[in-house]
Amino acid sequence: MGKRLKIRLNLGFILYVLISCQIQAQVHLPSIFGSNMVLQRNSDVSIWGTGPATKDIVIKTSWNGSRYTTKSDKEGNWKLKVKTPEAGGPYQLTITDGTETVSLENVLIGEVWVCSGQSNMEWDLIRTGSPTSPNPNNLLLQANQPSIRLFNVEQAMSYEPEDDFEADWKECSSESAGEFSAVGYYFGKMLYETLHVPIGLISSNWGGTRIQAWIDEAGLKSFDPSILEDHNKKISQNRSSALFNAMINPMLQFKIQGVIWYQGESNRKEPEIYGDLMELMVKRWRERWNIGEFPFYYCQIAPFDYKEPEINSAFLREAQYKASKRIPNSGMVSLMDTGEEKDIHPANKVEAGQRLAYYALKETYGIKGIVCRGPELDEMNIDGSEVHLTFKNDDGGITNYGKGFHLFEMAGANRKFYPASARYDWKTKTMLLSSPEVKKPVAVRYAFKDFVVGDLYNRYGIPASSFRTDNWEDVVK
Repeated sequence: MGKRLKIRLNLGFILYVLISCQIQAQVHLPSIFGSNMVLQRNSDVSIWGTGPATKDIVIKTSWNGSRYTTKSDKEGNWKLKVKTPEAGGPYQLTITDGTETVSLENVLIGEVWVCSGQSNMEWDLIRTGSPTSPNPNNLLLQANQPSIRLFNVEQAMSYEPEDDFEADWKECSSESAGEFSAVGYYFGKMLYETLHVPIGLISSNWGGTRIQAWIDEAGLKSFDPSILEDHNKKISQNRSSALFNAMINPMLQFKIQGVIWYQGESNRKEPEIYGDLMELMVKRWRERWNIGEFPFYYCQIAPFDYKEPEINSAFLREAQYKASKRIPNSGMVSLMDTGEEKDIHPANKVEAGQRLAYYALKETYGIKGIVCRGPELDEMNIDGSEVHLTFKNDDGGITNYGKGFHLFEMAGANRKFYPASARYDWKTKTMLLSSPEVKKPVAVRYAFKDFVVGDLYNRYGIPASSFRTDNWEDVVK
């Protein structure tokens, strides 16, 4: 009996090897290439895969009737570039080794964006309904947009860089959109409605993850090797580089237009290094993608009551704001008016997605007449007991939409903050602050707490970030 079992196992092993060899010899594409995909327009896009060793590989593209050839190497790997036209489709793309042909159907040419981050980027469309926001059914019925294509990367982690991940391209529909990033969907929808070209959205995100997991090992090692030592003791999605390896690395050769990002809540306890880590991540992604300084637009975390007296998440928001001044071709969306006190996942994802789209439409696509940046403190002057603030990006003036300005605070040399009354002088475009408790003000803060509902906007409805004029790290709340 044992002998027969051994023979069966040996025969099974031989059969497995034969089948494996046969599979290895077939033309194979990574999952980022498939029917229903979108390729970046007006570009030389890389297409790669595996097949029989040292054999001619031929790609034919229906949009221009062109034929592209290359030869696989000794391991069967191959790669070549094809030219894409102006937006359009649907098209067909075929890959053959002369024996077997892979055909990709319903391919569109347009704009491709990556949507990445943690849970607020992951938060899918079907979960955004609430008594104060649209019914999910209504949202999904409006989501039948076949010119928008969705690619939802399956969550995975890896200790080593991976070559592929699990996902496939789908037309945007009431079925596929429900499980897709709501922020990504609203971003893509506004791009499509404005540009009138196909939009490809690649969603790669994982809730509760720190930024360290999204940075490659070489980048982290150059920043601080101890991060790798500390994090590599952990077996989880938060292990350093684990998500970069599994969810970003497989698409690094795929041509994109840019990235939108929403992450930071899980790093709220380390604002002193977050801005540097974010700058590093963007730098490393751009280097690894090797397509130049592509646009990188991101959401500042929304206000939320973390109920951690020793931590003020406004410092993390500040780190995100400062990073936007150091990262070229980037922009930060303020969500100071959309946070919820008891829910870290605000139901309102429309503002996040659309405000990200404003950046792309204005800064990347050059749409005239729109505004994407909120008010930013330009100058502070002290006149006796009164503080005068002026703003840039006010676009004609500051407004609170009739609700009043209630989130300013002032402090004297004792570093104790008190509420300040605020009045905006439209003639001089100046915010005037005063407080009876502060006779000699030296510092001002706006909305610098865990949870607030922002009330400082420019006339285009873009809110200001929380900010402060001091550098007192010991003052938490």
